[in-house]
Amino acid sequence: MEGKNISTHPDVPGEPKRTGTAMVETATATIQGFGPVNKIHQHLCASNEVVVIPYDCHIGRFHFYGHDMSRQVEAHHYCGHQNEEFRQCLIYDSPDAGARLIGLEYIVTENLFLTLPDAEKPLWHSHEFEVKGGFLFMPGVPGPVQRADLEKVAKTYGKTIHFWQVDKGDSLPLGVPQVMMALTREGQLYENLAHGVEKRFGVSFEKERENRAYMTGPAHGIHPLANAGGKGLKTVLRETDCMQASGRCCS
Repeated sequence: MEGKNISTHPDVPGEPKRTGTAMVETATATIQGFGPVNKIHQHLCASNEVVVIPYDCHIGRFHFYGHDMSRQVEAHHYCGHQNEEFRQCLIYDSPDAGARLIGLEYIVTENLFLTLPDAEKPLWHSHEFEVKGGFLFMPGVPGPVQRADLEKVAKTYGKTIHFWQVDKGDSLPLGVPQVMMALTREGQLYENLAHGVEKRFGVSFEKERENRAYMTGPAHGIHPLANAGGKGLKTVLRETDCMQASGRCCS
């Protein structure tokens, strides 16, 4: 069977990175520590050319499982821009050098989100509430520098998958990867989780909420299909027929 001619490196849509964005990246990369990412010391490549994206920003925040809001986890994102409208992030359970890599997040502008098929949109969550609420922060970065970037993040959408269910105490990444969601209203985040993070990182969500009151979310408002459309969303595994390639089955 002849293989399909599909590019493994299609262009990522979006505006080229602006000078202001590059300046914020340089500032945060200079100030913040990157303990987990610095532990990456080997580059493996299988069949395809690999492009290494520099991670220039550390963002602390919270996620909960798309099917169970009671399962809330601390999530430290190490993000890099592909362009002005698309970022990609590695997610660790802490900012320490021995942190566990638990997931990935892709972040897009409202402009790109609106181009997604309707069946895809429920997998993405909005960022407006957690940014304006102060729950999404950049550890160690001065407030004005943070806000220069976070006012952009407030207008974006993210798609997050966690592979390691650390909240269950799993010592290895067991089970099916799960879609995660973000905070969208008051009263969702456990107080003890919030207070623990505030104490360890020297931040005040209430103070940042006041400082970010001027920020706005997506120009068209939060899309009704985002945030799982207000419903629970769980990833499940099912058996299916094995596709064939070159006359051979998957096994």
